[in-house]
Amino acid sequence: MPRTPRIEIEYCTQCRWLLSAAWIAQELLTTFVDDLGEVALVPGTGGIFDIRLNDGLLFSRKAAGRFPEAKEIKQLIRDKIDPERSLGHSDR
Repeated sequence: MPRTPRIEIEYCTQCRWLLSAAWIAQELLTTFVDDLGEVALVPGTGGIFDIRLNDGLLFSRKAAGRFPEAKEIKQLIRDKIDPERSLGHSDR
């Protein structure tokens, strides 16, 4: 049975975006120490860099036309799993 909440970061192996995906994963695991069940890095192709929460798309690089900032991903996740939570400096 999958652990929840589950974050999935799908990154393009052709574009060599593993380090970006791993950095965001580390940021999320550090911020949401006791709140996440899993952060998965999923290899993909075709310029993909998508971030999902429990199978729902949170961020798409193609749709946004840019990479996400860690701050905005943290805010999006917080708003879904614990809207009352303060993220400290990430809320400013």
